[in-house]
Amino acid sequence: MTSLLPPVLALILLSLVVWVWMYATRLPAMARARIDPESVKIARTLGPLLPDDVRQVADNYNHLMEQPTIFYALVFTIILSGQTDALNVNLAWAYVLLRVAHTLIQCTVNIVRLRFLVFALSTVVLMVMAGRELLVLL
Repeated sequence: MTSLLPPVLALILLSLVVWVWMYATRLPAMARARIDPESVKIARTLGPLLPDDVRQVADNYNHLMEQPTIFYALVFTIILSGQTDALNVNLAWAYVLLRVAHTLIQCTVNIVRLRFLVFALSTVVLMVMAGRELLVLL
């Protein structure tokens, strides 16, 4: 496989699955706690009212909207510069798999040291991809 688009689509699908997971846990938790949505118009006021297992899924969804934006921009930069090669494809898949692992850790056991290790490894993958692209463009 020599396309960078499947890993991009996979990460988008992960984000959408976590969005569904977030609302599948958040809405029932809000109902159980009798939280009126109008009373929590600002997101930070809702967090403390929800159980940890519900909040950590929402936190993960937010994380999927943060660092992966670098991944998306980087992948399209690589595609536009014509530098799609097997190593970049493998690195992109490695990044996606690490984000899946991060999601599973954060949304289930939420062991912070393990979650951070996976996050750090995914960041190193992005750095390698960015470094390779920078060397090509210079």
